[in-house]
Amino acid sequence: MSQAFRQTACRPGMRRIVLGALCALALAPAAHAAEFASQPVRLVVGTAAGGAVDTYARVVAEALSREIGQTVLVENKSGANGNIAAQYVIQQPADGNTLWIGTQAMVEINPVAFKQMPWKAEDFVPIIKGVEAPLVLATHPSVPARSLQELIGWARAHPGTGYASFSPGTPSQFLGYQLSESNQLDMVHVPYRGSAPQVADMVGGHALVGFTQIQTSLPLIQDGKLNAIATTSAQRSRFLPDTPTLDELGMPELQTTVWFGVMAPARIPADTRERLEQALVAVHRDPVVIKRLEDTGYDVSGQTGEPFAQAVADSRQRWAGLVKATGFAPED
Repeated sequence: MSQAFRQTACRPGMRRIVLGALCALALAPAAHAAEFASQPVRLVVGTAAGGAVDTYARVVAEALSREIGQTVLVENKSGANGNIAAQYVIQQPADGNTLWIGTQAMVEINPVAFKQMPWKAEDFVPIIKGVEAPLVLATHPSVPARSLQELIGWARAHPGTGYASFSPGTPSQFLGYQLSESNQLDMVHVPYRGSAPQVADMVGGHALVGFTQIQTSLPLIQDGKLNAIATTSAQRSRFLPDTPTLDELGMPELQTTVWFGVMAPARIPADTRERLEQALVAVHRDPVVIKRLEDTGYDVSGQTGEPFAQAVADSRQRWAGLVKATGFAPED
């Protein structure tokens, strides 16, 4: 500190001003932290209450509340494939108190599928990939195939066979397209509005083939009402250890998982983002949380930082090519 500054600062009137300014600067980060810690945190879910995404959000909310010592609320704002929830979050202050529970389809596919959207990929920064699970290529028992090659042969002999997806614009649609195109099959996309109606029609024999959510198809596979041909994970699923992966069977391009995770507005301050990430990492390492999430049929990922952001960017590019190839055009 210079002599001139000391003399000026020590004048009675200036002393209060200078000390006040220095105190304000010193307390600014702490005040910001206090603001984050003193307000309820909201996890905004783009699906209706009671579904798989909502269940994940509520498990995380309960544990995060304990971790940060504050109330954490779950708000459901369903509609438009999650775009309504995303738009709502980016309209709120980027202070870490309003976060979006994103899904693989919402975060990776929506930005490259919707021509008009109220948000852009750059509006969000990934914080943590919470849980993930593979899809299962399943068939009705009337299909005589018990392996991928047998299924390909059967489908080739039955042109026009429909493949069921649990929703348009999701991996279940695009993987079916890839399976058909890669093997010169003539399969037709049959979209449903949710996993439950998809597998219900497959069990009823109205749709014979489809990439299904493991959470909804597993009980039916175990009961012999559906047959599992392959999974889309990098390694075999702990739920279906005897079912090979598509990677093992020579189709690594069909490898994917569906995931849920926490996204924050890109404008969030770096220190707030860091605190959020630390708290959410602790939550996803909690043995009680892990067991609760695994009991729902998911594997806990916990991927954060640049690896998570890069994985999202790479997958988004992949789905962009498939969206274009299929001519998929969602209703904005």
